[in-house]
Amino acid sequence: MGGFMKDAVKLFIITLISGLCLGAVYGMTKTTIEQQQIAAQLETYKVVYAEAANFQNNDALTEQVDDFGNVLAESGLDLGNAGIESVLEAVDGSGNVIGHMLNVYSKDGYGGTIELSVGITSEGEITGIGFLTLEETAGLGMKAKEPAFKDQFTGKNAEQLVLTKSGASADNEIDAISGATITSTAVTNAVNAALYFAHNCISQ
Repeated sequence: MGGFMKDAVKLFIITLISGLCLGAVYGMTKTTIEQQQIAAQLETYKVVYAEAANFQNNDALTEQVDDFGNVLAESGLDLGNAGIESVLEAVDGSGNVIGHMLNVYSKDGYGGTIELSVGITSEGEITGIGFLTLEETAGLGMKAKEPAFKDQFTGKNAEQLVLTKSGASADNEIDAISGATITSTAVTNAVNAALYFAHNCISQ
């Protein structure tokens, strides 16, 4: 019995030390990981909204983001499980607001949640989209990252975009990725969430 207790105490001490070491390592690396994520997001912002010199928070916009689920529900617009994560002001070199960067998502992706950034000017024109998280099927849904699909959104100025499988012919249409309708729909719904917010929740 005494030997059993000694072994139990030793195991407890080893487990405790291991846990403390893991906690210390996590504490040291957490800040670095967060900084890398922020840097990656900023790089995406610069590509999506090249004309902007910087991006800044706005408390009023943050409050509107928090209430966006209710606003969207009241609108009757069906965007599946799409929503807004955050909104930043895009400013020029003089600090003037020239548009917004909207971080949006859709939980309806084939491989899980899709997260992307959408730049929209003060006039309502999309400057581009950039993916933050995309884990779709290789050779199908992952084609959403390719210019043939994602560049269709650039320059669009509409309150809502429509997905089509027969080739985009109207200004508000987006041509779906062949064999990846689920991914195409999720991305388009996420962008439409950004458009709805820009047109209805931001005071111009």
